[in-house]
Amino acid sequence: MTKIEDSELIINPDGSVFHLHLKPGEIANDIILVGDPGRVELISSFFDEVELTSKNREFVSSTGKYNGKRLTVVATGIGTDNIDIVLNELDALVNVDFETRTVKPSFTKLNLVRIGTSGALQKDLPVDTWLLSAKAIGFDGLLNFYANRDSVCDLEFEHAFTQALDWSPQLTSPYVINASNELIKKLDGDQVKRGITISAPGFYGPQGRVIRLPLADDHINEKITAFSFEGSRVTNYEMECSAIYGLSALMGHNAATVCMIIANRLAGTASADYHAAMKELVQHVLNQLTK
Repeated sequence: MTKIEDSELIINPDGSVFHLHLKPGEIANDIILVGDPGRVELISSFFDEVELTSKNREFVSSTGKYNGKRLTVVATGIGTDNIDIVLNELDALVNVDFETRTVKPSFTKLNLVRIGTSGALQKDLPVDTWLLSAKAIGFDGLLNFYANRDSVCDLEFEHAFTQALDWSPQLTSPYVINASNELIKKLDGDQVKRGITISAPGFYGPQGRVIRLPLADDHINEKITAFSFEGSRVTNYEMECSAIYGLSALMGHNAATVCMIIANRLAGTASADYHAAMKELVQHVLNQLTK
C-alpha cells in the first residue's frame, strides 16, 4: 500500500495528529462539531463522564459519554478553511494507520453533526428557530480543489442557482451538497425546520453586509431570497456547513448541520439572548444522537 509521506500527514512526537492534538482511539464515531471553542465546555457539561480533553489553538476537543454512548465534540473555529483541517484529521484518526502511514483496509464511517448559529434569509424564520440544513451551498470554493466533486454535488441545482443570480466569473464557483438522510431523520423534531444553507467565506461582504466597503453585487441577498428550485428555497447563511457536507460525502461519512437562527436579515432582528435556546438545542441533538 502507498505510504503517506511525513509532509502530507504531520504526526506530533506524542503520536497525535498535527492540528487537533488527538491520537487514534481518542475520538468516538459520533462527533459534534461547533465553531465556538467555548461551546465544547457547554456540550461536555451534559456528558455523564468526560474521558479526555484536548486544546490547540482554536481546536478544542472533548470525548465522553452521554446516555451511555461515547461522543466527541470538536471546536473547529470559524470558516471552511478550518473545516478542511478538521475533517481530514478526524478521518485520518480512524482510517489511517499512524504506525505504517497507510490507509487501513477496513473503512470507519463517522457521523458528523454541526451545531451552530446562523442568519435567516426568509422573513418567516424568526430568531431562535432551529434550522436543519437538508442541503448546503458552498460559496467558499473548497470542494473544487478535490477530485470527483461533481460525483457528490447537485449539479442541476448549481446550474439553476448560478443562472438565477447571474453569477460573476470573478467569484468562486458554488457547489451544492446534500446532508445525510440518515442524520436528517435522526435530528428531526417538532421544533426543527428544514432548509437550504449557504456557507459564506466571510461574515461581512460575502454575506451581503455593508459597513464601509461597497458590495460587488448590491442585490445578492434579494436574489438569494427570491430564488427557488423545485419548490425549495434558500433559508440561511453560516460559514462551515458546505465543507462539512462536501468532504464527508467524498470521504464516505454522514454529515448534518442544525443551527440556531440568531438574526433575521430581512426583518433586521437579532436574538436578545440565544444562550438559553442554544442549551435546549444541544440537549435535543444529544438526545437524538443517543436514542
